[in-house]
Amino acid sequence: MTTQKSFEPTRFFSTNRAAPVCGLREALLKGQAPDRGLYMPETFHPLAQEELAALKDRSYPEVAHALLRRFTAGVLDDDRLLALCRDAYNFDVPLEKVTARRYVMRLDRGPTASFKDFAARMMARWMGALMAQDGGELVILTATSGDTGSAVAHAYYRVPGVKVVVLFPTDEVSNRQRKQMTTLGENITTVAVDGKFDDCQAMVKRAFADGELAGIQLSSANSINVGRLLPQAVYYAYAWLKLADLGKREPVVFSVPSGNFGDMMGAVFARKMGVPIERLVIATNANDEVPQFLATGTYRKIEPSRVCISNAMNVGHPSNLARLVEVYGGQMDEKGELKKPADMEAMRRDLYAVSIDDAETRSTIRNAWQEHQLLLEPHGAVGWAGLTRYLAVVAPTPEPLCVSVETAHPAKFPDEIKALVGIDPPLPKSLEGIEQKTESYERMKVDYETLKVLLKQRFLRH
Repeated sequence: MTTQKSFEPTRFFSTNRAAPVCGLREALLKGQAPDRGLYMPETFHPLAQEELAALKDRSYPEVAHALLRRFTAGVLDDDRLLALCRDAYNFDVPLEKVTARRYVMRLDRGPTASFKDFAARMMARWMGALMAQDGGELVILTATSGDTGSAVAHAYYRVPGVKVVVLFPTDEVSNRQRKQMTTLGENITTVAVDGKFDDCQAMVKRAFADGELAGIQLSSANSINVGRLLPQAVYYAYAWLKLADLGKREPVVFSVPSGNFGDMMGAVFARKMGVPIERLVIATNANDEVPQFLATGTYRKIEPSRVCISNAMNVGHPSNLARLVEVYGGQMDEKGELKKPADMEAMRRDLYAVSIDDAETRSTIRNAWQEHQLLLEPHGAVGWAGLTRYLAVVAPTPEPLCVSVETAHPAKFPDEIKALVGIDPPLPKSLEGIEQKTESYERMKVDYETLKVLLKQRFLRH
């Protein structure tokens, strides 16, 4: 692809503002800033209207290349980046029309049938390229409440120079989600933790700040790593390009089921890159700390997080809220303490936050199937219910262009789907035969010292 514009290397700063500014290479490989903050780009290089229009008929890998090259300057050349995009995105991104103005974007066609394939596959290729240049061994340490672990494990499986450790809450992932990550082996280590996702996430964050582990080159593939968010901005741009009237610069409403808020921040990044997003519907499950924050201006974590059938969203303190607060002029530390208030008026203007409980999630799955032959799983149902609520309560007339995000394949939740709509969702190829595969994983209590010993024994080189 011929490129017309060059960019200076993007610099990244920490949301805690106490770490040095760095480039993409360091932000990717560190994952979390040394001050425990999260990296944010200093600039987003917004696309002009004519640049966006030129992408209308481009393939998904080409759209990804056009957006991501704004951040990879000085790290990867254009031809290499395009090759990586084509290699990473070799699957469909369906935009399913439900009504005249409402669509579902299905992000479940990748190798682990989850939206997290989009970011994990790109990050793995970026990091593999960097390790090939630098030598040495990189250890990806990540926590998952559902699909992150399987997506990361598959994306990095057999990548030279990279090892992976995934922590997951024992009782809060489905059998198929667990088996997608515990049946690989080789450079993938999985650890079942007798606790919550927030416990897993807290141990991961503590490891990154532990000086005794400085001899291990640790990085993260959780959405605390900005390398997760940059690729996730792409599919919002892609959906708008394919569905909107570009000549009128038609705005779009996206409804995003949200747990740790990385997917939602991808949409915020897309807006800052020039995609005219009229409103973001942030749809959570019963873990409603962010809807309450937007309603009251007061943030309170939910400890422990509430267990819901949309298990990947069972997060009582989303890490990426610090990034959202940063975008709106405030500052929040990793513990959720507001150091500087955000512009709540602007946040409420741009975002509509709503909490959907399990009863409404289930009724949404049932009604979507009965009314539209639309098959949703619990996370996508939360998004669809949030969009329905928004359109009923506050949406302008006439109805705007709307896209609800479906983040996982219904076949990952066969018991729930069969009980609600009476069908057994067909398995995608990526899940075929997984029930028969042999699992192997570690078990531990919520105990950071146990995790530290495991990391030292396996990866610390003396």
